[in-house]
Amino acid sequence: MSKILIVLSAADTWTRADGSKYASGVWAEEFVVMDETFVAAGCSVDIATPRGVAPTIDPHSMNPAVVGQENVDHFRAYLDSIADRLARPLVLADVVTADYDAVVIPGGHGPVEDLYKDADMGRVLVDAQASDTIIAPVCHGQAALLAAKDADGKWLFAGRRMTAFSDEEEVELGTADNAPWLLADTLRKSGAAYEKGPNWSAYVVTDGNLLSGQNPASSAPLADAVLAALR
Repeated sequence: MSKILIVLSAADTWTRADGSKYASGVWAEEFVVMDETFVAAGCSVDIATPRGVAPTIDPHSMNPAVVGQENVDHFRAYLDSIADRLARPLVLADVVTADYDAVVIPGGHGPVEDLYKDADMGRVLVDAQASDTIIAPVCHGQAALLAAKDADGKWLFAGRRMTAFSDEEEVELGTADNAPWLLADTLRKSGAAYEKGPNWSAYVVTDGNLLSGQNPASSAPLADAVLAALR
């Protein structure tokens, strides 16, 4: 049985360029779809957050006008069914990466608030990369990759092919203008071989043990890609 670690942001807001706070957290679809898929496939799935803080679900990801009432109903029912797991995540600092076959990182704007600079996140990713463990972020989850530096301070994922929530999608979402930094732009400037598919369409990039999805629609195909890689 494969063992998967899902790392979630502990943030409940995103600090904007002007210092204001934007309600944020974990994007429901990205977490629910992947967790549900892994559990249904018989995987053992642990959830971890910085300091073991119970994660906040981004309220925008539960807005029927954004994702549809049917999806909201499904996400809510699933989240309610795993409330005990969400209330008591593992402390990220205590995670032993070698215990897991894959490290999965859902988005929402939470990771661009905390995971991108979290030393424990960086350690987990460095250890995962050293052992060729599957690393699978989606959407803004790729911000967590920025925390991974080698002993010389070089970014661990420079030169790697990946996708992430695009600057163009950030503009269409209406959150680009006051963003302190844009994820795709930052990944490119850091040395990633960034690529994207059409806005809001499913797009997954595989580069060795690094599997990445562009946006919420990419959550299901990314989960399937992780399961295929585990097999």
